[in-house]
Parts: sequence; C-alpha cells; structure tokens
Amino acid sequence: MDSTRPYFLWDYDLTEGDVRRILSGENQTDKAWILSRILESATFEDVWKYTSLSEIRHMMPILKIKKPIRQVWERALSVWQ
Repeated sequence: MDSTRPYFLWDYDLTEGDVRRILSGENQTDKAWILSRILESATFEDVWKYTSLSEIRHMMPILKIKKPIRQVWERALSVWQ
C-alpha cells in the first residue's frame, strides 16, 4: 500500500508513503499543497485517513483550494466548532 499512488494525485508520481511523509514533515508549503489536493479530490471518508479536523483548521488560511470547496469546508468547520 505504501508504494501505490493515491487516486487524488492521478497527475503526480507520488506514492502513499510520499503523501504521509509530506503530511508529517516540516515543509508547510508542501503540506498545504497535499492537504489542498486531499480536501478537493479525496472522498470525505478518505480525508480523515490523512488528516484531522484540527490540522485542517490550522492549515486552512494557507490552503489554495477552489472557492466553492473552500466555502464548504469553512462552513463545516464553523458548524463543527
């Protein structure tokens, strides 16, 4: 499983292991990019396999996600407070 490409990264040659390393690393730019892809393209159930509500809240200000998707997540975060 570690060497498979996650479906939400169909256009990049990154493995499951790469995604996990980026998410647990210190590079905020790379982390924001991966998290943005997850929030935009992963199923709702799969989002929670990679991140947490607190991480989404923390990273939201720097995520570059499409406006309609951002609005949905921001609404969800306000409801889940």
